[in-house]
Amino acid sequence: MSDIKTRVQNLDPNVTARDIKDLVRHTGNIYETLNIITRRAKQLSMDIKQELNGKLQEFTVNAETIEEVHENKEQIEISKFYEKLPNPVVIATDEYIRGEIHHRYVDEKKQKKIVS
Repeated sequence: MSDIKTRVQNLDPNVTARDIKDLVRHTGNIYETLNIITRRAKQLSMDIKQELNGKLQEFTVNAETIEEVHENKEQIEISKFYEKLPNPVVIATDEYIRGEIHHRYVDEKKQKKIVS
């Protein structure tokens, strides 16, 4: 996961317009392309969420009373870092355009139709 964080540091977090012809070059179908990007974005979202929760668990203090709230500056900095990361959909779209997402068809009939 750390390699994804370092790669997205220079990625623009804002959504930019994309040429549809470039996106459908590999699949030939915009819906399949969006499905591939969406599935990758869900994977990224889950990975980032698990990593963030894991890091925040290190700072968890079991207090017996609810009134005691401790603010940890390191915990706040970690949360701010993850908030600044680009949206998983932006990351997945960038990976797809660069050709870093590898996909395959489960149904061979679909694959033969698209390749032909």
